[in-house]
Formats: sequence, C-alpha cells, structure tokens
Amino acid sequence: MSYNNSKKQILQPLIFSLILIAGIFIGYAVIPGKIGGKNKSLVIYPQANKIDAILNLVNEEYVDTVNTVKMQEELIPELLKKLDPHTVYIPAKDLQSVNEDLSSNFGGIGVQFSIQKDTVMVVAVVSGGPSEKVGVLPGDRIVTVNDSLIAGNGIKNSVVLKLLRGEMGTNVKIGVIRRNLTEPLDFEITRGKIPMESVDVAYMVTDDIGYIKVSRFAMNTYAEFLTALAKLKAQSCKKVIADFRGNSGGYLDVAINLCNEFLHDKDMIVYTEGKAHPRQEIHANGRGTCQDTEIAVLIDEFSASASEIFAGAIQDNDRGIVVGRRSFGKGLVQSQIPLPDGSALRLTISRYYTPAGRCIQKPYENGNEEYYMDIMERYQHGEFFNQDSITLLDSVQYTTKEGRIVYGGGGIMPDYFVPRDTTGLTNYYYKVRESGLIYRFALEYTDNNRDKVEGLKTVEDVQAYLGKNPVLDDFVKYAKKEGVKYNRKEFNLSKEIIDTEIKAYIARNIIDNEGFYPIIGKIDEVLHEAIEKLSE
Repeated sequence: MSYNNSKKQILQPLIFSLILIAGIFIGYAVIPGKIGGKNKSLVIYPQANKIDAILNLVNEEYVDTVNTVKMQEELIPELLKKLDPHTVYIPAKDLQSVNEDLSSNFGGIGVQFSIQKDTVMVVAVVSGGPSEKVGVLPGDRIVTVNDSLIAGNGIKNSVVLKLLRGEMGTNVKIGVIRRNLTEPLDFEITRGKIPMESVDVAYMVTDDIGYIKVSRFAMNTYAEFLTALAKLKAQSCKKVIADFRGNSGGYLDVAINLCNEFLHDKDMIVYTEGKAHPRQEIHANGRGTCQDTEIAVLIDEFSASASEIFAGAIQDNDRGIVVGRRSFGKGLVQSQIPLPDGSALRLTISRYYTPAGRCIQKPYENGNEEYYMDIMERYQHGEFFNQDSITLLDSVQYTTKEGRIVYGGGGIMPDYFVPRDTTGLTNYYYKVRESGLIYRFALEYTDNNRDKVEGLKTVEDVQAYLGKNPVLDDFVKYAKKEGVKYNRKEFNLSKEIIDTEIKAYIARNIIDNEGFYPIIGKIDEVLHEAIEKLSE
C-alpha cells in the first residue's frame, strides 16, 4: 500500500470527528411538503391502533402518572430506525432550526462570530445587514444580550445563536466592548432577513477555467449558481470546475436545475421510482446556458444525495469529468410532511437512479451506526489512499451514453481518483490543528492588526501584506506559548501546509471566502488534478 500505519494513526482522530459531524446532516434529497410531486394532506384515522391503545391504557390505568406525550416523542424515532437512515422524525421544537439548513434566509442580526477565551468575538459583519446599519464592527466583543451577561461564563455557540436569532422585525439589545474604547457600547438591533449563501465562492483559477464552490443545495442555490456563472463568463471563463466536496445534498429540484444548465436537449438527468410512486424520468430541456462548456465535478466521501445526482448525470451523459474520491452513496428521496402538532416526518418515498440506471445507495440493513461508520471502514481499508483498495458493492456494469463502464451500489466512482495527500501531515501539525491553534492564531492576528489590514480589498492585497511579515515565525512562538512543543523536523515537513492554512484563515477574516479559497487552493491536490485534466 502507498500509506503507512503512522499516517493512518495520525489521520484517524480527524476522520472520526468528520464522521460524527457528517452523520447528522448527510444525505438530504428533499421534496418539501409534497409526496411524489403531488400535494397530499395527512390523514388521521379515528380508530385506535395497537400503539394508541397501549398509550391510552398507560395514561388511564397505570399505577403512576406518566407523560405519554414524552413517551410518544421517544417512541417515534425508535420505530423509524427500522426503516432507513434518512427517514427521520423532527420534533416541533427543532423544526425551525432544521429547516434553516436548507432555507436561504433567516431572522438574525447579521454577524459571524467566534467564541475565543470565553468571549464572543465578531469575526465579520454581513454587508447591508442589521448590525452593519447600527455600527457593529469586526473585532467587537459581545458581552451582553438583552442585559444578560454572556462573557466569561462558558457560553456555547448554540446558546449565542438562540439569543441572537429570532423572528424578523423583533429587537435585540447587545452590549459590546471595542478595542481602544474604555466604555462599553450598547446597540439595539432589529432582526432582519439574513442571506445564507450556499455558493461559497466563484473565481478564476486559470485564464480560462473558473471555479465554483457549492456547499449545499438550498432554496437559492440555483440563482446563486447562475450569478456565479455570469461573473466567471464576464472574466472569459471557458471551462468550469464545480466543487461539491463535503456537500451533503438538499433540494432535489435544485440539483435538477443545475444539471439542466450543462446537459443537452432530452439528456436524462435522473429518474425516481418507489412502491407508491411510478417511475418518473426527468430530462434536460435544451435551454441550458452551459451546454458546450467543459466541466469537471469534484466529489469526496462526504458528497451525498443531490451532489451525487449532479455528478452522476454529468458522468453518465459523458458531459464532463468527475474528480476526487468515491462519494457517500445516498440514493433515497425524502418528502418532508408536516404533522398537526408542528413537528414533521421526513419520509423516504422513492429511490433515484442515474441516467445509466445506477442506484448508488449503499446498504443500510445493519442499522444506522454501521451505515455512517462505513466511511471509517473505507478509511481503515485504505480506500482514501489507494484506488485499488476500493470495494465495489455492485458487480453489475452500467454503460454511459458513449459506452464507458460505470458501477452503482455505494456512491459515484470518480473518473480520476485523487488520494488523500498525507505529505506534510505530522504529529506537530495535528497538535496545532486539532487544538484549534491555527484558526485562533489567524483570528487574533487579524484582530491585533485590524488598523493595518482593514484597507486590504483583494486576495492579492492580502498575500502581498502577509508576505512582508513573519507570520509563520509568530505562529511558532504562539503555539509554544499555548503548550505545543516545537519539533524542527516535523515543522519543516508541515511548514507549507501550516503557512498556507494560516494565511487562508487570515484572508477569510479580512475579505471572507474571496480570500480563503484562492489561497487554500494552492495545496488542494484534487483541484490541481481537475485543472490539469481540463487544461489537456
């Protein structure tokens, strides 16, 4: 194999963390409020079934008083576990926050924040948002919300979000401490509509190749994608790289609309089929704006659902190339059905199939835990590092439009496999990375030099400024002060990665993703492979 045990031991904690995070969110292909594309009202039958009868008996006859409503809330998720991992019950108290993941707007004050040393620091202020209008600035420390102290008491991100978000049009008072001012400042902010962008960035990676990063398939993703395309075409873009790595999916119709931009008239995009829903084929209408634009699609093990629909449509129609690593393997379609008490059921109603007939859904018969831990199994088996270690779950061969062989059953296999790059990954790097020191240093560096960097407007400006300053030397001193012992050999091996990540995070703090992605792209092997293949 092309990797050794020490590298696997170094990477393993990171992979476990990613799996725990992704296991919660991965794999939505949602049709909101509809079943099979048709509006259907929920039917509540008056006669009691066995479960209702038992709950009624417990409520009326049991020796002690029991909260049967709570019992129902706990019982429903256990019942749904017998189905598939993506059929889920959403309690009424969680429905709003869950829907915000796929919504393009929510009510808030318009700041990005980070909790550092038990203090809420404003990292960035949304342009044109409520906070900018009243004068909140990056670097401000929020110490009170509605007269309640939130500094120095171990407050969590989720609590801060709950305090700052709310119904649009309602007011929230915040008290902030600003650098160089002795007295706190008080602001009363009216919560407004805050855009949640799903297209993170669009920029030119070469003179004729544009890059678009899509983080999820939300309500406004299609419009954002068209705007990004228009921006790139204005810069003489002839070829496009669409990056869906880490994109766990979203609305099915958004993925279909994006595919339509690149496919020719009557090319199949996807078809769906389920027990109660006959086969429904969806084809391109021939009105796409990029039918002759060369495209490369980037995927990885956390690309799921709608991301796989896009990659599969491009691959099966031989419209472009897919680069990266095998995708997650989620081929189920959910419909979100509201329930009378304000909760909702996200129910799997059909499977989707790529144009060649592939269902890329991986097995889930052995339960949810094993289903999500499949990614760890892939990692331990060596799949992330060596294409020969990939185990295909479906031996049936499918053919693309031009006769190439592809496989289903467990994700989309890329046309060009790019292994995880373990060059430069040392224990020193993981100590500073996993303890959050790279991110924290970048944040503090930006804050300490706010007066010098606030005039920087482009990534070239930021790079020129950082190139004149000993940022890496400052970081080594910072890490040592924070308890990470300097190791010369390991530092020299990891120096390029650390230096690039520090500068990328500093650039993000100054000019957001327009600064982050062009810098981090310098050490992105998957991106480099896509550029090379499109340039050939």
